[in-house]
Amino acid sequence: MKGIYLIFFVQENRTHHGVLAYEWLLEQARRLGLPGGTAFKAIAGFGRRGLIHADHFIELAGDLPVEVTFMATDEEAERLLAFLEAEGTSIFYLRMPAECGVTNDPART
Repeated sequence: MKGIYLIFFVQENRTHHGVLAYEWLLEQARRLGLPGGTAFKAIAGFGRRGLIHADHFIELAGDLPVEVTFMATDEEAERLLAFLEAEGTSIFYLRMPAECGVTNDPART
């Protein structure tokens, strides 16, 4: 399948409508019909404000970056981005053309 690799970056403690932003993003994408999504927690990073956030044993502040990824068709990606625009959310994202598949997929034979 050729489509779009869509990646969003949020802080792990950020919320939207009282729900963690990465969980909210996954739920909205599922509701909008995207076939799947995954959230990955970083061990360190910095963003627009230039602050370094790192995972330390003593610090449990919850401000590490979380990457939320989706593989979608052009239409699905547009639907999710349009929804986020309508919600008024400000979330940094990457959108890249991509190809995906399954090795040894019985559906291909």
